[in-house]
Amino acid sequence: MSKTIAQNKKAWHDYEILEKFEAGISLKGSEVKSIRLGKINLKDSYVRILKGEAYLIGAHISYPQSANPLFRPEEKRDRKLLLHKKEIDKLAGKVSQDGLTIVALRVYFNSKNLAKVQIALARGKNIHDKRETLKKREADKEARAAMKKYI
Repeated sequence: MSKTIAQNKKAWHDYEILEKFEAGISLKGSEVKSIRLGKINLKDSYVRILKGEAYLIGAHISYPQSANPLFRPEEKRDRKLLLHKKEIDKLAGKVSQDGLTIVALRVYFNSKNLAKVQIALARGKNIHDKRETLKKREADKEARAAMKKYI
């Protein structure tokens, strides 16, 4: 069982999620404490593969007031993701050949109390795809409400 700390709801709206992966995050100093307090934003974050290593770019981690003012790494710095070499190669191949992108979906602590990020291979949606998704969601919501009414 894992406790979700932050989610990237915009990713589900803007992208079609194809395949999910779990990765560890390389953090510094008080970043873990900030994540536990929920001071992380994944809104515009994505993953880029540089020189055979995966990096989380654009994730914002605010620092707590109790953090040492002398040691405050940049809040929007690139954070290295811990993945197996085979996974990195697979992701790099899909991104370069198929024109896909890698987005961060959520940050959570696993059962061993380690900070993890769920990333996904995704394909960008067009405007009409987004509208279609909203219509489908609304129809499902109405159907559930009708079923609830009769039960």
